Amino acid sequence: MPRVSFGSPGRATLAPDALALALTSLTEAGEPTTPPGLDVACTPAPGQEPELAAIAIRGDQDPTAPAPRPGESGPVPDPTPTRPAEGLPPTAREKIDALTEKRLEALEDDPGSCPIEIPPEWVMTTAETYAAGYANAAKLDGAAALGPAFMKVVLNKRYINDSCASTVDVSSEVNFDYQGKRQLPPTKATFLSYGFMPTTATMTLEQVGPPAAIHTHTVTNTPTYPEETTVTAQLVMRLSDVEVNGVPLDVGPDCRTERPFEQVLKGYGQSYPPAGYLVAYGGTLTGYAHIPPFEGCGATEDLDPIFTSAISSPGKKADNYTKMTQAPLCVATNPEGPDCPPRVPDPER
Repeated sequence: MPRVSFGSPGRATLAPDALALALTSLTEAGEPTTPPGLDVACTPAPGQEPELAAIAIRGDQDPTAPAPRPGESGPVPDPTPTRPAEGLPPTAREKIDALTEKRLEALEDDPGSCPIEIPPEWVMTTAETYAAGYANAAKLDGAAALGPAFMKVVLNKRYINDSCASTVDVSSEVNFDYQGKRQLPPTKATFLSYGFMPTTATMTLEQVGPPAAIHTHTVTNTPTYPEETTVTAQLVMRLSDVEVNGVPLDVGPDCRTERPFEQVLKGYGQSYPPAGYLVAYGGTLTGYAHIPPFEGCGATEDLDPIFTSAISSPGKKADNYTKMTQAPLCVATNPEGPDCPPRVPDPER
């Protein structure tokens, strides 16, 4: 397709002028038929609506101006023209624009026709990125480094545009990947257990259950398009290579939390202009986690009570603060983009 340029902001529609098909046929034996093919010309029927998509043509007069409604013209914000907004390939954004416009038109006749859910096959795409950060161990009065964790992301598994409520909700998912395993890289940390005993251990966070859920809620009736993102993962913590005051402590091969725990991280940002945390551009996510009691610790003696008392959260209180920094996504639909291959971010304390 040739490149198309528009001289002013507003709304553009794409419609086919004509469609030509060249069909080639073969016999059961794989030989060309007689004749070997058929050329077919296709044109719209009289009165048929040929429109394929509607596109909002962005202007640069005001980077914070809201998008025009159907029938209006004017500049709309451009988050970063060289990157696919919110991880969507351009064709998917065009389809969403077209469906959104049809929805707005339908609202005039049926105000209860909200929301509209975009089919996943229209918008779903894959991406890769890294995240790194720190997790506090509240009882130990210290923090352990996390990552850099390689993440495989599936974007837009569910995309709901609610024109009535002026919101867009997007559900995506992510899996950690370290040497083919669903886990973060093992990390070694040293703490003062009970406030006086130097203790070193290798900590591994394993992802269990379904992929981690990413949910983004965007408000679209405000020019900045504020959004909140929540990432929820189910993890199991394993401990190995433990030393107490420099002396190895045999904790056995299966020292771990007795059940998975939920790590919830939240990020806040805005689309116009891009600021804070956005799934496509990355940023900082923070949250808390409750660490369950430990089991399976100790080769010749039961060490579960020691690790439970030193690390686990009392009751169900989530008091272990975590701060992760995510790099921008390398989206599969834009492999030559500025964020590919994915890079490792600098973690923030």
